[in-house]
Amino acid sequence: MRMRSPPEKVFEYFASFRAPNGEVFMTPADLMRAVVPVFPPSESDYVRYGSLRGERVPSDLRYTASQFFMLFDTDNDGLISFPEYIFLVTLLSIPESSFSVAFKMFDLDNNGEIDREEFRRVMALMRSHNRQGAQHRDGLRIGLKVGGSVENGGLLEYFFGKDGKSCLKHEAFVQFLRDLHDEILQLEFAHYDCKSRGTISANDFALSMVASADMRHINKFLRRVDDLNDEPQLRDIRITLEEFKNFAELRKRLQPLSWAIFSYGKVNGQLTKGDFQRAACQVCGISLTDNVVDIIFHIFDANRDGSLSLDEFVRVLQRRERDTSQPREPGFMGLLSCWLSCTTNCSSGNIFLN
Repeated sequence: MRMRSPPEKVFEYFASFRAPNGEVFMTPADLMRAVVPVFPPSESDYVRYGSLRGERVPSDLRYTASQFFMLFDTDNDGLISFPEYIFLVTLLSIPESSFSVAFKMFDLDNNGEIDREEFRRVMALMRSHNRQGAQHRDGLRIGLKVGGSVENGGLLEYFFGKDGKSCLKHEAFVQFLRDLHDEILQLEFAHYDCKSRGTISANDFALSMVASADMRHINKFLRRVDDLNDEPQLRDIRITLEEFKNFAELRKRLQPLSWAIFSYGKVNGQLTKGDFQRAACQVCGISLTDNVVDIIFHIFDANRDGSLSLDEFVRVLQRRERDTSQPREPGFMGLLSCWLSCTTNCSSGNIFLN
């Protein structure tokens, strides 16, 4: 659904609010579910619906009001329009470093800020690299009723003021990107923390890890998650928001981590829990608790020999990052290729409008 459907269909499927005029909107939790696959919390009484295990109808969504999203909610309704959805999924798809490069290239006077028109060109470039952003047709594809253009969402007013004459500083926007990723993580954590205990169960943390697994193998991983309940030393573990965020940060640094654990495992024949923790800390600068590592190994130590099944672990984490970014071409070279194509074949006016 998320990977193969046009963005209008994804938006309409997950959006849970319909205005009297027929326009549909997302809550912040709807946005989270549109970009992050989640299962029902194991500690809730939610009823499962749909053809995919764990899917619920959008009207059943529950969420806590988000102060972050209220920052750019110009009409104070707590809802996200289709243009803002395209804007946000584009931001979520682009690595901070890539966006910084584009930002600086459009900063012609090198003063660390860009104006509204320059920013719109940067966003047009970013959307052309993102599958959801590139394929949108402002709702026309499936007849979705949309108020306003993607080029003129409420977020532009937040960044540039009602008159559009303010400038956006690079540092401020980088912080916004970080806050956006952090907010999505907090919404995902809150989804599993349905009783507002400040922690989630080992079962739910494991579900969050495997939710992006290939559907051909998902049942295998779900059986391993279910097996947590048979392990007394694991089933009562509670994972904090800090531990949840640290693991998410590890996903962002999967390339150096993969190189470290594959090379070490190949030389030594296995990768123990201590080896894995050391790689995360020394290579990626991330401290993982024993509880987190114990759950990781329960899910990804396929033959229970005390060594991580590296292929499975890396493949599942790669899918999570890829599903969130939904690129048209992989990696920074895809963005560079897109950029060169745009500058070669398009005028600046066409880049601005696409």
